[in-house]
Amino acid sequence: MTVPEQIKSEALYIQVAERLKAQIYQNELKPGDPIDEMALCKRYGISRTPLREALKVLSSEGLIQLIPRKGSYVRNMDLAELDELFPVMAVLEGLCAREAVENCTEADLARLDEMHATLEVHAENGDIDEYYEKNFAFHQAIQDLSGNRTLQRIIGDLRKVLRLARHYQLTIPGRLEASIDEHREIMRALHAHDPDMAEKSMKSHLLKQWKSLREEK
Repeated sequence: MTVPEQIKSEALYIQVAERLKAQIYQNELKPGDPIDEMALCKRYGISRTPLREALKVLSSEGLIQLIPRKGSYVRNMDLAELDELFPVMAVLEGLCAREAVENCTEADLARLDEMHATLEVHAENGDIDEYYEKNFAFHQAIQDLSGNRTLQRIIGDLRKVLRLARHYQLTIPGRLEASIDEHREIMRALHAHDPDMAEKSMKSHLLKQWKSLREEK
């Protein structure tokens, strides 16, 4: 008789990493904040071993800085890093938008319209956190439509690092309103089935995020 394979439940440190990641993305843990290991162990009811393994995971994803003999901190990106990463991300997401236009069906457009309509509501209400989460999903949808798995993988890695900065830029006065205007331009390009316009609009959207962060710094 064949013995069924045992499927292991997700490792504890992975679960802890996901919880910490949520705290960071929800701004409960802010850039530059120290990680209080004792408090987190008590909060989660765990020992330090899974917590430290979780911190190593988040360090590899660029969200946590591990400083020998000083502890762990939520990563606070400096201008040099932003200057390196945002122009690259702008080019990559622009290319995704171009390829998405070439693959987009009317059903896909209808789904993007629904997502954009939700963004409009959150922008009108000034709800930055909800806007950001739905905006993240909107960008993901366009990347999926590109059908380019290599591009998606590279962007996925960069998004983990840039997510903190992209959330923060929405808190800058006037940036939320500018962001929704930029999204309207992207939607116009998609509906026009214009790959050049889609690429240009998406690239401009990312570069304006970068500009707003540079001016704030």
